Amino acid sequence: MRKKRLFYNTISSLSFQVTTIVCGFILPRLILNAFGSNVNGLVNSITQFLGIISFLELGVGAVVQSALYKPLAKNRKDDVSKIIVSANRFFRRLAQILLIYVVILVIFYPMFAGKDYGFVYTATLIVTISISSFAQYYFGIVNRLLLTADQRGYIQYTAQTIAVVSNTVACYVLIILEYNIQIVKLTTSLIYLIQPFAIYLYVRKHYKIDTKIKYNKEPIPQKWNGIAQHVAAVILDGTDTVVLTLFSTLADVSIYSVYFLVVKGVKQLFMSMTNGITSLIGELWARQEISELRKTFGWTEWVIHTGTIFVFGVTAVLIVPFIRVYTLGINDVDYIQPLFAVLIVTANAVHCLRLPYNIMILAAGHYKQTQNNYIIASAINIVVSILAVKVWGLVGVAIGTLIAMAYQTLWMAWYDSKNLIKWPFKNFMKQILVDIVTVILCGLASSIFSMYSVSYFGWIIKALEVAIAWFIIMIAVNVIFYRDKMFQMVNVVKKKLVK
Repeated sequence: MRKKRLFYNTISSLSFQVTTIVCGFILPRLILNAFGSNVNGLVNSITQFLGIISFLELGVGAVVQSALYKPLAKNRKDDVSKIIVSANRFFRRLAQILLIYVVILVIFYPMFAGKDYGFVYTATLIVTISISSFAQYYFGIVNRLLLTADQRGYIQYTAQTIAVVSNTVACYVLIILEYNIQIVKLTTSLIYLIQPFAIYLYVRKHYKIDTKIKYNKEPIPQKWNGIAQHVAAVILDGTDTVVLTLFSTLADVSIYSVYFLVVKGVKQLFMSMTNGITSLIGELWARQEISELRKTFGWTEWVIHTGTIFVFGVTAVLIVPFIRVYTLGINDVDYIQPLFAVLIVTANAVHCLRLPYNIMILAAGHYKQTQNNYIIASAINIVVSILAVKVWGLVGVAIGTLIAMAYQTLWMAWYDSKNLIKWPFKNFMKQILVDIVTVILCGLASSIFSMYSVSYFGWIIKALEVAIAWFIIMIAVNVIFYRDKMFQMVNVVKKKLVK
């Protein structure tokens, strides 16, 4: 059953991310063509400012998911009900705070970021975009956490996929019919309102949650110990856009959003393949099946590192040529920024390299023990980004993110090796060395390709050439350094093909 659910979760999550990436490229291009770079920057800035409200989630979502592993594994229905009731109370309060925050944003945001468009234009845009955020916290988030913890994430991924496709089609029609940006974003919010209701109906049918259950002791023991981890995640994902909005221009926000659209798509696509692993490792830790856990972790570390270097390495080579084609005809801003491109891709690659160590920390519920690491990483990102943006603009915020990610990855690997499954730190250092060697060799090989293209077809041909070159070199490097894992991987593939 574990393997079956892992397969369903991985495939559905991967399908959702692919759909999100494809649709994610369609809409921004339409917005750029129809409304211009400044409106695109305004939309992305407002979206990021609304995302700041997730600061108030305080990491409770991750703690709730961790708390659910054990009672679900042992089929303790009363304990599950208590956790769900407690979590629902928290997130409904958060939704009420969100309403207050939106009012504050409507009053003050137009004063410093939306001056060129007028108060009413900017305020109505804020309100329309905020509707889907409210629905997420008030109706949907706890049910999604329950499904993920129970290794049934494929239910929510399927619902999300349907919502993304429906939204893309609806918004495409509205933009073609020349409706204003407020109507387009309102349509998005209304479509995303349907999704949490669908998930709610599934949970109500398949889980016996006693919503009236009483409890004397808080059922989520580390409810407030995920604060540092959560705040760090919000800062690492959102600092750049906020800093650019406050200290730069909406045009820079637009440039950042276009590049981040590519990087975020690649990152989410890659991370989607680890969603099933997270709940599996959580269950193994809850049952204290340490031998199986160490084996699973070893594979997870190697696969994530190898996959990250391949996916993000190819992305670093191809992102500027893609942006050149993607923004063809958009001349109000210079979107060709090679140094920024390399730095932002590298920063997010390092974010993915930390995944196996972060997964282990979350699965073990070590929130309080690791919070200082998250606080320091957040501080590094904020301080370096604010100082560097004044000198280097876009490049400055990318440098801040990269330094923070690198620090956090090293610290997490060290913590896991000392405190959890005693994974030798030398294993991590060997893996990093292999990563560096691979990047150098593949980077040299990539220099022989001409990266200038003027059409999507031409770019696809270049992408295939680069990907094949990287793939061949990576196989050779891993045969030398990780021969055992390579042969085991071949055997697994053979067995799958025979079946």
